[in-house]
Amino acid sequence: MPIARSDAVIWIWQQPCYTVETVTPARRNLYSMSDLWGGLTQAFWLLATMDADLVEISLRSLRVTLTALLVASVVALPFAAFLVVRRFRLRRMTIAVLNALMGLPPVVVGLVVYVFLSRSGPFGVFGLLFTPTAMIIAQVIIIVPLIASIAHQSLRELWGDYHDLLISLNTTQFQRIQALLWDGRRALLTAALAGFGRAIGEVGAIMIVGGNIDHATRVLTTAIALETGKGDFALALALGFVLIALAVAVNLMIHRLSHTESEGRW
Repeated sequence: MPIARSDAVIWIWQQPCYTVETVTPARRNLYSMSDLWGGLTQAFWLLATMDADLVEISLRSLRVTLTALLVASVVALPFAAFLVVRRFRLRRMTIAVLNALMGLPPVVVGLVVYVFLSRSGPFGVFGLLFTPTAMIIAQVIIIVPLIASIAHQSLRELWGDYHDLLISLNTTQFQRIQALLWDGRRALLTAALAGFGRAIGEVGAIMIVGGNIDHATRVLTTAIALETGKGDFALALALGFVLIALAVAVNLMIHRLSHTESEGRW
């Protein structure tokens, strides 16, 4: 505050006063639990009221994942049966490469798909980048080796039981593949289930090729990452509950279809 004198004005600066509050670990845990319970309450409210954004993101995620699973199964399951019944020179190497690709880094897959679908890439003219189609392509590339490898292991054991019978009946290669796929359909459901779990939980490749665009390419995993970064734990938790519910529902459906619980094979 200024003090007037006859020859000058003297300013007296007052130092600001800060109140320092020490946050103890117990109080910090109390704040964290309060945020957690508040987020859980809001998440259950969003689920109960069927929030529009929540429903939209969930349906889009399910549509993209199921489409990718269908395409990957059509490719992977016959290929696995072909590796079982057909003997050729590079068969062992093909199986080894297939098993190695089960651990293919999703981010690398997303990067490769991005390069091919970008404007300067060979398929850029189709304009597929940052669309659900690009996300489906990335998921198919990721889960095909997984489904094919698991299916090959299951069908190889079945081929050991059916080999002599199918050879004695003078069946063609196509008929052998068809017989293995039909009689091993319950085991193949497990392979498809593994592919579904890998696809619906994918975030790296989907973020790269999809762009996480609102009302266009935003799915459960990318939305969870975004909302957590924004601090909106309620929507993130609600999306997480939906993701868990979808995984559990698909598991129960697969077990129901395969009748494992009624045959005492759990």
